[in-house]
Amino acid sequence: MEENSELRKVIPSLARRAIEYYLKEGKYLPLPPGLPSYLISEKRGVFVSLKKKGRLRGCIGTYIPRYENIAQEIIHNAVSAATQDPRFPPLQEEELPFVSVSVDILSYPEEVNSLEELDPKKYGVIVEKGWKRGLLLPDIEGIDTVDEQIRIALAKAGISPQEKFTIYRFTVDRYEEED
Repeated sequence: MEENSELRKVIPSLARRAIEYYLKEGKYLPLPPGLPSYLISEKRGVFVSLKKKGRLRGCIGTYIPRYENIAQEIIHNAVSAATQDPRFPPLQEEELPFVSVSVDILSYPEEVNSLEELDPKKYGVIVEKGWKRGLLLPDIEGIDTVDEQIRIALAKAGISPQEKFTIYRFTVDRYEEED
């Protein structure tokens, strides 16, 4: 991977630029030149989270990559977090200065056989039964136990805790804007 301090600046900045460009131009940001090679050569799932005054304002992502590289995944998911999260109205351009951006780049999910293999601070989870699927990122404020994490992921998926389901775990590299 590239020099970490460069990525710490570039990744959230790319997400913010993608949102700004979309809100002004109505289209996706073209890939800027000079991005670190890691963002161009790798394909990974990406989640983009927006917070306003410390409260969630949008969060959309993919755990299986849909685009040709991480940079494209960031651009598309940043725009979706700002405009497509069904829990919130689309972000308005005048709100942008009050929003902080966080980008999680996901490892590939691996199936777990036991709850002992989970840790809500270290691992995100995906629960799956048939076509139903729920995902919860790791290290979310207020979620301190594996049971809470699984319960919330099941509720998101519409899976009853009594049903048989598969659990996957993944890690993230989190890149947040500096205050």
